[in-house]
Parts: sequence; structure tokens; C-alpha cells
Amino acid sequence: MIAYIFWLCLLSILYTYAFYPAILWLLARFFSTPLRVLKDGRIPLPSVTLLISAYNEEAVIAQKLENSLSIDYPGGKLQILVAVDGQEDRTREIVQSFANRGVDLSFSKQRVGKINAIHRSMQVARGDIVVLTDANTFFRPDALRYLIAPLADPAVGAVSGAKVISRQDDSLASSEGLYWKYESFIKKQESRLGSCTGVSGEIFALRRNLFESAPSRVINDDFYLAMQILRKGHRVVYAPDALTYERISLSARDEATRRARIVAGRYQALWMFARLLPLKKPMLVWQIFSHKFLRPVVPFAMLGALLANLAVILSPVKDAANPWLQLAGPTGWLWLVLQVLFYGLAWLGGRLQQQTRKASGLEKILYLPAYLVNSNLAALSGLTLYLSGRQTNLWHRVARRGD
Repeated sequence: MIAYIFWLCLLSILYTYAFYPAILWLLARFFSTPLRVLKDGRIPLPSVTLLISAYNEEAVIAQKLENSLSIDYPGGKLQILVAVDGQEDRTREIVQSFANRGVDLSFSKQRVGKINAIHRSMQVARGDIVVLTDANTFFRPDALRYLIAPLADPAVGAVSGAKVISRQDDSLASSEGLYWKYESFIKKQESRLGSCTGVSGEIFALRRNLFESAPSRVINDDFYLAMQILRKGHRVVYAPDALTYERISLSARDEATRRARIVAGRYQALWMFARLLPLKKPMLVWQIFSHKFLRPVVPFAMLGALLANLAVILSPVKDAANPWLQLAGPTGWLWLVLQVLFYGLAWLGGRLQQQTRKASGLEKILYLPAYLVNSNLAALSGLTLYLSGRQTNLWHRVARRGD
């Protein structure tokens, strides 16, 4: 019986990380839903509000605004609006210095959280399309045109762009960049099948008339907004050519803090699933569970596989009818060695990340198990934050390389 727990845990890990993307790719090949998009130039470009959320961003906000002003989009149809939440540095004053260049400010002296700042700013947003973004994310000049193109299809309610991690020669950036390439593949297949279930809050466009404010306690506001659009019967699609660039966190610890907050939001979403899931669309429900809700369970599956493996070895099954299935004899030892080897490589990869800033050759291979283990440790931290109530809707700025 204990051996079956091991196989269940192992299969859940493999399904979450490998089988689900493979099944998606297969389904998308035969059941794709193409976009009804007219060729560029046949319809007028919609009016757009670029809504930038900012809290203590004096180190990057001027660069972000210069980047926003350089976006290739008709100036008369682009409103740049900055939602400043709370005042602990010079972010507000820096934004106000751009007022003569057409930048608008939505300011709250009291810190109320990102989703509340977005809701407040929606009252003064003028664009038919609102693009949510962060102060530390920089757009490629053509990103906005690629982002709003799928919205020519009236069935599409929101579009997520892509995030690229800068400085790929950096060890931490290499592993984080590999993760985003993996996520991009999944989003592409989900979009081909109908709708993607993961969106990037750094570049997320939605029709303003479909906006529905999330409860003030919601942690992952972008996921909540995407789910509400799906529940209304609209598609949420991925635009891989709408590129943004973001610097990696200053350290692996800072990155773990950021990920712990995201995962705390996923545990919260699990608790709120009845009001989030588009229950009338079973395919989408399967995608959401597979892509979003199973990931927080992976650390428990990893721990369960290791403990079950140890238990079988300590209490071996005698005269097993199926030695391989019941982990009898050398089979149990083989799986234990493989697990110990994996965690050993993760430890070594973590040490190398601390000691070197450049990734090459074997080091890049070692960063993958290190990243997987660190991500799942961050998931456990996220669960602790959520259960203890210490993770609120208020976000804490994580230092980035180059700040």
C-alpha cells in the first residue's frame, strides 16, 4: 500500500510538470480555436490606457515612464496613467514631473493595495482597452500593437503578453528565464485550445467594460480578473510577440519571497474556487486545476514520494507479486538513489548560484533542479503565509538587479 502512495505522488509530479503540457500540445494540434483577427490596418486602433501600478518605485519609475512614452502607438489614443499607492519615497513627485508630457496620476495617500489602486484608477481611465503593468517592467516598442491585436476578435476579452528575463548570462536569471520559456509554451497551447489560464500581470490587456473589481483581500489580482472574464464567456489569450523585459530579483532569497507571495495567492484562489472557476466549461476547469491548482500541491507530493520510498525500504515487502510496482528488492533502492541524486544536484546547483554570476555548460543543467526545489520550498512558505494570515493584498517591493 505504501508503494502505491509513492507512485501516486510521483505521477502527480510528472503530470503537473510534463504530462499536462504534453496533453495540451496534443489536444491543441487537433482541436485548435483560431482567432478571428483582421489584418493590421483594416480596423482603427482602439484607445488604450496603460495603467502602471507603483509603490516605492522611485528607482525605476522615471525609466518606466520614458519607456512608456516611447511605445509605438498613436499618442492621441494612448493614455499613460500611474496608480501610486501610499507615499514613502519620491514616486509621486517623479510621476508629476511627467505631467507636461501627458502622464496622468492616480494617487492615494493611504496604502490600500494593488487591486484597490487599480479599481480607483479605472474611474479615470479613458481607454476602451486597459493594459495593466508594473513599474519594473519595460515594453518593447511594438509590444502594445501585438498585445491589442487579438482583441479584434469580439470573443476575446483579455490578452496576456510575454515576459523575458534580462541578463540571461546571470545564473539566477538563467533559471528564471528557463521557467518563463516553459510557461510561455503552456500558454501558447492553452490559447490554441481556446483560452489560457495563466496571465502575466506585467502586461495584461482587458476590455474596460469587462472589468470587475476583485475583493480587497485578493492577493493575485491578475488571476482573479482573468477568471472573471472567463466566467463571463470571453476568451483570454496569449500574445507571445508582445514582449516585456524585467530584471531578476537581487538574490535567490528575494526571488523566493516574491514566489511565496504568488503561491499564497494560489492557496487563496483554491479556497475561493467556487467563485472563480468557469464551471460551465469543463475543459477550462481542467486546465485551471492542472496549470494553477496542482502546482501548490507538488511540494507535498515530493515529500510524500521520499517518505514512502524510505518506508518501503525500512519495511520491505516479502514475496512481492510485482516487485517493480511494490518497490521490492533493488527497485526501491534505485528510486531512493535517484531521489537523493536529484536533491543533491539541487543543493549543488544552489551553491553554484551563490558563488558564480555567470551560467554556462553543466552549471545551467544544475540550476534546473535547484530552481524546482527552491520554487517548491517557496510554495511551502506561501502556504505558511496564507494560513497564518501574514500575506495580505499589500505587496512588498522586492529589489531587482540594476535598481
